[in-house]
Amino acid sequence: MASYNERVGERLRSIRRQRGFSLQDVQSASEGEFKAAVLGAYERGERSLSVPRLHRLAGYYGVPIIQLLPPEPSAGIVQQSGDKVTIDLGRLDQLEGPVGQILERFLASIQVERQDFNGKVLTVRADDLRLLSRLIGDGEALSERLEEVRVATRT
Repeated sequence: MASYNERVGERLRSIRRQRGFSLQDVQSASEGEFKAAVLGAYERGERSLSVPRLHRLAGYYGVPIIQLLPPEPSAGIVQQSGDKVTIDLGRLDQLEGPVGQILERFLASIQVERQDFNGKVLTVRADDLRLLSRLIGDGEALSERLEEVRVATRT
């Protein structure tokens, strides 16, 4: 498992590349405050950044400072409390119309975020489905409808 400095470095490199900056671009934009060689050492996890330097680097990248920190290894994947709903992805086609399309896009985004492409089932928090049902103006009916057509089961 990578050290915390390495995980921060991976995140720094990822954000820098997403922004389309080279190490030299950052050195120029920062008027030499962040030398390319030092920034490379941060990205390799060989050096640690102070919080003030991390804050200034976030400013050069134009992102909130939290984006430069790596997520906790299990963040967003394991729900510690509350009930969950298991979705049978093979039965999603039973939900027709806009509600079915919205649900498919929502679940696909969760699959991409988790890199979970088994294609059979997907477990989500019941609260996520309740929020989704409110957003599409369906109240609590979406969760109930999913259970009725045997697309979802509570776990």
